[in-house]
Amino acid sequence: MPKPGGEKNQTQTFLMKQFGSAGIQPRQKLGQNFLIDLNLVRLLAESSEVGPNDVVLEVGTGIGSLTDMLCKQAAQVVTIELDETLHGMASDALRHHKNLKMIKGDILENKNRLNQHVLDVLREEIIKHPDGEFHLAANLPYNVATPIMSNLLLTDIPPRSMTVTIQKELADRIIARPSTKAYGSLAIWMQCQCRTEIVRIMPPTVFWPQPKVHSAIIRVVRDDELRNRIPDLKRFHLFVRSLFFHRRKFLRSVLVSAFKDQATKPGDFPQPQESRQRLVKSQVDEVLASLGISPEIRAENLDVEQILALGEAMHKAVSAESAD
Repeated sequence: MPKPGGEKNQTQTFLMKQFGSAGIQPRQKLGQNFLIDLNLVRLLAESSEVGPNDVVLEVGTGIGSLTDMLCKQAAQVVTIELDETLHGMASDALRHHKNLKMIKGDILENKNRLNQHVLDVLREEIIKHPDGEFHLAANLPYNVATPIMSNLLLTDIPPRSMTVTIQKELADRIIARPSTKAYGSLAIWMQCQCRTEIVRIMPPTVFWPQPKVHSAIIRVVRDDELRNRIPDLKRFHLFVRSLFFHRRKFLRSVLVSAFKDQATKPGDFPQPQESRQRLVKSQVDEVLASLGISPEIRAENLDVEQILALGEAMHKAVSAESAD
């Protein structure tokens, strides 16, 4: 029987036989939907544009078909798999690759924090390959795609690119434009520092088991010219989240709620960390007027440039108030 990890081994029939032999079933809890169209697996690998000097992170090794392709492109692949059985199957199949580090575990320590061991391994490999770039390429489980992509951009090793399969609805949210239903904090966070594009939309039939929704291969490329405009990424990330915590409220009301002494309950509102000094409505109105923004529009009507300017203006207003 052919072993996992080869380019001919990602069909539904092959996967079902492998899972049957191991006495296991795909685990919905872990978001295990395997891409069974090898042309699309290859498209994902090629779209990542991983080169021979690069380090690449894969989240969700599966049986290793994408891993195998990435090992042929990259200087070093770091892949992580939470499922113990799949980790064992892939480890056996991919043992001939000398440029592969396999980790059994969860990429997330919690929803707001990445696995520090994985980050440490990546830092070591990035130092070893100074002429290359760091990339993420993966068929991401739907339930962890957002925290993985968002949090990687907050680390000290932000990837040059993230080329991943995710739920189409999530891809739509990443590329969304202002004044649309999909536009929100995720779109702003990605677009304020990256170029985003959908490479391919995929029906449920190209996965096993079939999800109930369409998927997409999306490519997110870091743009340092954009990213360097933001003085404090963590502060801005929290500010953007606060703007859309109550997305139907008018902007003035949202800002007054965000920039107050404390939340109603701990963790009830994602406040910007520097907001220890309360800003009253008149002060918020002054900031908005200085930017030519109406207090009676919603955050979803502002484009990325306006929100960048608003974030810095609110920070300066709070800093000035605290200094008095």
